[in-house]
Amino acid sequence: MKNTVHSPLDPTPRAKAFAGIVVIGYALISLIPLVWILMTSFRTPQDAIAYPPQVVAQPSLIGYVNLFTTRSRVGAQELAALPPPATWYEGLVREQQMILAGPSRFADRYLNSVLIGFGSTFLSVVLGTLAAYAFSRFRVPGKDDLLFFILSTRMMPPIAVAIPVYLMYRAVGLSDTHLGLILLYTVVNLSLAVWLLKGFMDEIPREYEEAAMVDGYTRFQAFVKVVLPQAATGIATTAIFCLIFAWNEYAFALLLTSGTAQTSPPFIPTIIGEGGLDWPAMAAGTTLFLLPVLVFTVLLRKHLLRGITFGAIRK
Repeated sequence: MKNTVHSPLDPTPRAKAFAGIVVIGYALISLIPLVWILMTSFRTPQDAIAYPPQVVAQPSLIGYVNLFTTRSRVGAQELAALPPPATWYEGLVREQQMILAGPSRFADRYLNSVLIGFGSTFLSVVLGTLAAYAFSRFRVPGKDDLLFFILSTRMMPPIAVAIPVYLMYRAVGLSDTHLGLILLYTVVNLSLAVWLLKGFMDEIPREYEEAAMVDGYTRFQAFVKVVLPQAATGIATTAIFCLIFAWNEYAFALLLTSGTAQTSPPFIPTIIGEGGLDWPAMAAGTTLFLLPVLVFTVLLRKHLLRGITFGAIRK
């Protein structure tokens, strides 16, 4: 006889199937823009703006070549008088009736994004972890008021203080500097880091630290060797959120930088092709721009999936 007993807390097979369909459908819809950007990066400028849009087109690397180079148009006679192209990408440029004029500024802007994004994320996580531990473990006078003040800084949109920040940075010489953007992004992300990490710190039993200090550890050693491994999940989650903000931030990067410290977000929309925007080059820049955050998230996925008290039992 078939067992029909079913707990009301367990989902039915029909509910599981429906939930799976919803999740898969949502994932596919979310991936459509990313897939289209990736496909556009491997198209020619003509295919990228074709109407009606072409789902299948002849693949080309001209978008990536245009992204990393600057080109100049020449006449047919001048082009015929030139020696054969020395590289494959120079040959692609010749097919567009152009010649290479030099490298573009994308590589420098990309490196700026890496330095500023990961630098501000590191500072936000380090300072946020220390502050969250202090709020969680010590009796801080006016703790609730301080936490609310820290959270209130996140309630105001950052662009609302753009003009004061611009004037202050110009006065102290931080405009168009890596340090200026790192400090700014760190300050903006710090409130989020403190609040997220404090919740994780509160879930870690104090008895683990007390047992470590009874064994002879100092408070700092107990923090490093006991608390931090237990808070790895929260630290990884906080780092991802902080990196996403710093990596994608556009308004301050546009306002406070012009050349030396300019990041990729304000640079990519300025990629100009012949007769308008170079859509394959922009799509190529966007595709490369997504990779560091994707790789960073994949590397931290094991910390995101493991429990907060994983490894808590002393051996």
